[in-house]
Amino acid sequence: MSIPVVLTIAGSDSGGGAGIQADIKAMQANGVFATSVVTAVTAQNSVAVTDSMDLPISLISSQIDAVLSDFPVAGIKTGMLSSSAIIECIAAKLRDVSDIPIVIDPVMVSKSGYSLLKDNAVSALIDLILPLATVCTPNAQEAGRLVGFDVISESQAKKAAEIIHKMGPSNVLIKGGHLEAESDAVDILFDGSEMYVFRSPWINTNNTHGTGCTYASTIAANLAKGVPVPKAVEMAKEYVTNAIFFGFAFGKGHGPTDHFYFLRKPQK
Repeated sequence: MSIPVVLTIAGSDSGGGAGIQADIKAMQANGVFATSVVTAVTAQNSVAVTDSMDLPISLISSQIDAVLSDFPVAGIKTGMLSSSAIIECIAAKLRDVSDIPIVIDPVMVSKSGYSLLKDNAVSALIDLILPLATVCTPNAQEAGRLVGFDVISESQAKKAAEIIHKMGPSNVLIKGGHLEAESDAVDILFDGSEMYVFRSPWINTNNTHGTGCTYASTIAANLAKGVPVPKAVEMAKEYVTNAIFFGFAFGKGHGPTDHFYFLRKPQK
């Protein structure tokens, strides 16, 4: 039996709810084999990120070479790329595999407010990484940082998607879980010509740690299976909505989602 292979390039979350741990779980839960490149190690739990350290560029580069030289990678997802040096390294590697679908999750700040992208690296992210994206998946806060204005409404999310699209991504998905005055969780996808709106019921829960990582990783898994972008997003949104609904109330802060909810949810 053969299944698609997907590569995640991201930071490690010791709490297991976000980062590369969430990526691997989401990818495997969605029918692909996950490989990984660790860019940074964070000390975090459900409450906070208390420390982090970037891995040496040479080791990040070696990890990528090791995976790409041996595995038939059919999709790539990036997460925490915290410095200009790391971004330059990743961009150089990704340019060599531009025929593979690439999902760029421009991780900037943890749910607890810890900065995961240095201020002086934002321009490198925009100039070097975003143009390589098949899909770029900022949340509303990240979109606001990219475009220079607050993104707090559906109309602002649509405007931001248009602006970010001009930065080079083939598709831009604004994850709207942070939008205000919405009774639904609204996500906006723009492909340069058509604007898609995805809605799901708002789930009142604190167990949302790693939802962005999970969403982007699921999109990458779907693209690796040959699913067109709009359908890949639709499927990923349904999956992450269920993962949130069945999330775990672990810890004193934001609990993780349940990536394998379908193994545990009551059968009808």
